[in-house]
Amino acid sequence: MVEEEDTGTDSLDDSTEKIEETQEDVEAVEEGEGIGREYALAMAPVVRMMREELDNDKIIRSRVKREMNLWLEKICRKVTTKINESEYTVVELDDFKTAIEPYEMIDDVEQERRRIIATLEKIKQDCDSLIRDVSRKFITYDAVDMDISEPQDISGSQDISELDDADDADDVAAVGQED
Repeated sequence: MVEEEDTGTDSLDDSTEKIEETQEDVEAVEEGEGIGREYALAMAPVVRMMREELDNDKIIRSRVKREMNLWLEKICRKVTTKINESEYTVVELDDFKTAIEPYEMIDDVEQERRRIIATLEKIKQDCDSLIRDVSRKFITYDAVDMDISEPQDISGSQDISELDDADDADDVAAVGQED
């Protein structure tokens, strides 16, 4: 009978170990520590933050969750590398703020980009308006065809030397008529 009791406790210990291993596996999966890769950050808080910012009808694919975790790890490493450039042995809040400054300025940069684009669009509209004004107010005439009913294109289709030659010919004709 003593042998039977030992066998019963061995199987009980084995099943307890299996349950503990299964619980550890479930916890590892819940924390995002997949079988092939351990992440620097726990997956659950990252996904929770993503869900807080996304609409309720959005579904997050597991690939997106993994890539977000990896990206956050990469950013954390970059910031830490920048903090490490400090000459002091103690990391202060100023070191941290200096390291994250480029990431904090992203919104400012985007706002500045929009402002510049709006300014360029206004300049473009002003240029178009000026082109219309010049086309309307300054009519150019073709030297051969003196039709005043249609304004000529001022986009540079005629060479300046041709215009000078035409003016010279007109001057010579005018002088010839005076004699």
